Amino acid sequence: MTASPSRIPPSRRAFNGALAAAALGALGLQAAPAGAQTVAELKQKGKLVVGMLVDFPPYGITNTQNQPDGYDADVARLPAKDLGVPLEIVPVTGPNRIPFLLTNKVDALVASLAITPERAKQVLFSKPYSAASIVLYGPTKTKIAGPDDLKGLRVGVARASTQDVAVTRIAPEGTQIRRFDDDASAMQALLSGQVDAIGCSVTVAAQIARRVPAGTFENKFQLVQQNMAVALRPGQDDLARAINDFIDRNTANGELNKLYRKWLETDLPKLG
Repeated sequence: MTASPSRIPPSRRAFNGALAAAALGALGLQAAPAGAQTVAELKQKGKLVVGMLVDFPPYGITNTQNQPDGYDADVARLPAKDLGVPLEIVPVTGPNRIPFLLTNKVDALVASLAITPERAKQVLFSKPYSAASIVLYGPTKTKIAGPDDLKGLRVGVARASTQDVAVTRIAPEGTQIRRFDDDASAMQALLSGQVDAIGCSVTVAAQIARRVPAGTFENKFQLVQQNMAVALRPGQDDLARAINDFIDRNTANGELNKLYRKWLETDLPKLG
């Protein structure tokens, strides 16, 4: 039988109330979001926690010490330094990176996340800090100034890739589009002369350039560019302002271009 409140001694009621308050306080602490919403909260927490892909070279990799590295890791180190807090990188995957952000497991994503209208409904994007450029790449001696020059040429692409879609959209009638299983196969087709040009990322183009004498191949024109941004939670406006300021300064002083050249061996594309 439970004693009625009126029969519980005042001292015991006070003790029970203190226990209840303590329990509620503990619950409140557990429910408090781990991810910082403002710069002040981030500094109080004492670190910047960033989600990053580690399986998307050269943007995100794991180095010989099994630590996250790559272009995105170098970029993430800059705002942490600006804010005067240590950086903690949490490896994420393509499917779970936005859920990690929205459930406060990380403060921000520097995870090669392309800006799209659909994603913008879920997250708060910063200004672009990077871009993945897809280009038409071919022999320097072959004149290809634009899509019209593809007529009659053999153009290789990785099947069902972004470059496949882009080339198919712009190629005039008479273009021979050769579809391969992957970028490596398209690369070999170009090197062996089976195709006259390929659609590929600037990263793949740089790999080809390292394998042949300088000036053998060149970027002909850009097929598509996907701008990438830091992703934040809706409501992290204060942190977004700090991130945008960091991007503006490091674009103007050439630091982002320096890092891009370090990892992708080409200049950072113009970011719109």
